[in-house]
Parts: sequence; C-alpha cells; structure tokens
Amino acid sequence: MTSLLDPETVFYVLHSYGQERSFLFLMRILYDRLGKVFQIPLPSFQPYVVAGPDANRKVLVTEQGKVRWRNTDPVTDLLRHGILITDGSEHDHYRELMEPALSHKELPNYTSMMLQQTSRVSQKWLDGQVVDMLVEGRKIALLIIMQALFSVDFQEEMPRLWTPILKSIEFISPGFWILWRNIPRPGYKKNLEALDNFLYELISTRRAGESKMDLLDHLIRAGLDDDQIRDQMLTMLIAGHDTSTALLAWSFYLLGSNPNIMTSLVAQLDESLGVHAPSSPAGWQPHLLDEVIKEALRLYPPIHIGNRMVTEDIDFGDGRNVQAGERLFYSIYLSHRDKSIWEFPDEFRPERFEHGRKMPPFAFVPFGGGPRACMGAAFGQAEARLVIARLLQTFSFQWTGKKVHAHMGATLEPRPGVFMRVTRRLISDRDN
Repeated sequence: MTSLLDPETVFYVLHSYGQERSFLFLMRILYDRLGKVFQIPLPSFQPYVVAGPDANRKVLVTEQGKVRWRNTDPVTDLLRHGILITDGSEHDHYRELMEPALSHKELPNYTSMMLQQTSRVSQKWLDGQVVDMLVEGRKIALLIIMQALFSVDFQEEMPRLWTPILKSIEFISPGFWILWRNIPRPGYKKNLEALDNFLYELISTRRAGESKMDLLDHLIRAGLDDDQIRDQMLTMLIAGHDTSTALLAWSFYLLGSNPNIMTSLVAQLDESLGVHAPSSPAGWQPHLLDEVIKEALRLYPPIHIGNRMVTEDIDFGDGRNVQAGERLFYSIYLSHRDKSIWEFPDEFRPERFEHGRKMPPFAFVPFGGGPRACMGAAFGQAEARLVIARLLQTFSFQWTGKKVHAHMGATLEPRPGVFMRVTRRLISDRDN
C-alpha cells in the first residue's frame, strides 16, 4: 500500500483539521475519503489505521498471531511488563493468574462494596451543588478497584496520590512523544515515583502480614517478584479505573443531554428497585439501563483504539496489505460510527441495543475480542450498572449545558468535564 495522498485529499484534510483541531476528526475524514484501511500522513509517524468488522476480526482473531502488543513507547516505559503490553507465554501466564479475580462468579462478592463506595463519594454532595461527574466518577472507580483487587481502603490515600495517578495517565496519553520519541518530558518523575513507592509498600506489607484472598495475594502466592507484581498492580490500577471513569462520565453526559431518556430510566429503576439498593450485579435492571451503557460504549469507547506492531504481512483485501514492521491501529471509535452498520451513527439512541437486535460480529468491540478480549469487561459493566443505578436512585441530575469534547488521553474522556447539578431525592441511602 502507498502512504501518499492525492493533493486534493491533502488539501481537504488540512483544511478540515485546521477548523476542528481534533485527531479523532482527522481520522474520520481519512476514513470517509480513503476507506477502512489508510495511513496517517504525519512526519515520523505514519501508522496504518483499520476499522470495521472484517478488519477487527483479522486483528483480534484470525491474524492476531501476526501482531504484537509490546512497543517502544511511554506505555511500555510505565507499565514495563504489565499484562496489557506483553505477548506470548508471558501474557498467557499473567492472564491465567489474574483472570479469576474478575470472573462472573466473583461479581456478586463485589456488589455491596461497589454500592458502599458509591455512597461514600455521593454522600458528600450538597443539594444544588454542581459536581463534575468526570472527577466524581474517578473517585468512585478508584475506591472500587483498590478495594476489589488489593483490599485497600483508598479514601485516605486518594488526596496524596490523586496527582500522581493523573500524571501517570498523562504520561501515556498521546502527545509530542508520538512524533519525537526522545523528547524531554519533565514533571513526571517525582509523581511516578510516588505511585511506585505506594505500590511497593503495599506488596511489602502484604508479604509480611495476613492473607486477604485477593488478586494481590494470588500474585504473591504464584511466586512473582516485587517488580512483576508492581507491573500488574499498576496496569490494573490505571486501566481498571480509567476505563470505568470514562464510561461513567460519558453515561451521565449522554443522559444529562437527553433528559427524556434519563427520566424514563429513573422511572424504570424506581419501578424495578423501589427504595432498595440492588442486591446483585445483574438480574434486577431494566433493559434501558444496559442499553444506555452499551450506547455510551459505542459512541465513546474508553479504549478507542488498539495499538499493535505488525510482525508478518497482513492482507486486508482489495490489495490493501500492511507489511511487517509497520505500526497498526485498529480503530474501535471508527468501527462504532461506521455509517454502513449504524443508522444515525453520531446520535445517542439506546434503543438500537434493544433485546434481540442483531449486528455484524466484531462491529461492536468496546472490550476488544478474541483470545485477548478485556478480562475486566464483566467487572466494568457490573460496576457501571450498579453505580449509575444507585446514583439515579438517590439523586436528581441536571446537566448544566457546558459543552464537552472527546479528549484522547489514556482513555477517551469528556473534557473539560461533565458538570451536573445534583439534588437529593426522597429515596435514602440507608440500604448502603
């Protein structure tokens, strides 16, 4: 495949990008004009981008042996040998150790804790206060992931580690390092060391203390050394909470900007639950709740792009061949807005996920697919279901109307935030 664009396309791309200043918008333009396989024409950075069900299937399943996850970038610098950026037997070993803690059968054990952490954050809200659901969702997600996987009450540590966590996310977010790999990146070292020190202290304390029967214990019992455990803990901390943060924030933005749908959902939750908190991760929810969550994942998938290195040539059909040695992105965001699959693809329409509706395989891939599908998918959806339901039970939310844009960080998140005016409802928090 050639990486050159015709002059007309170059002019159109530059003109359109100059108006929007959005990398996502740039990819939409290239996708619309060049098709489902194209190359980004930037200096020193010309990855191939693929999208659509057929391409997704190749990258995730049929040709997944021809790509590797590990790369030379800040993600690898930060996570080192975390499960997300390892390949082959190393990855398989970590997955075998870690997957059980996030399995379906474990979800009921987390239900009460997820509701309690939701209440700990929301009970501090005052009637009429404007809260940022991007920030509040992050607080909830951090409390949940740290308690579920490491048995840590993160409430007291959160103020001290809030900035280090945000800095770690910023460190691996797209930036000038994409074009210039060795560009100096001041301002990170102190914060990343603070996060490392916290994790190593947790490991040391657990080795010397009592068993908690959680993921951290399991990694220790498996014989991993402190560095290997740190890598998996940091991977789960960053990936596990940041994806949930984005999903919660986008869900409230979409509900707030579509008040008729939020009103219907609140009514259905009240009918389903009354004043009682959910007693399980699933089985009680109205269909609309899961439809809202899926539609939020479609429009704004937290992990919106998959990054791979091609190790053997891959043929995507019609003469579109990506050669070994190239960087390859498969775009979940573009796949989820493919006009040939999704009617009115840019609109929030939860009903498109009504029970029984079919879509092509690999058209909807918010958690990837194949042998390396996200092992936290069930956990994340259960968390979103419980948190959103309980917050809508206990508070009324009114969107302030402040516009947001999709920011490409480590995840796709709404910036500058999702500002909602909250008012406590008559339903109490007593069941928490």
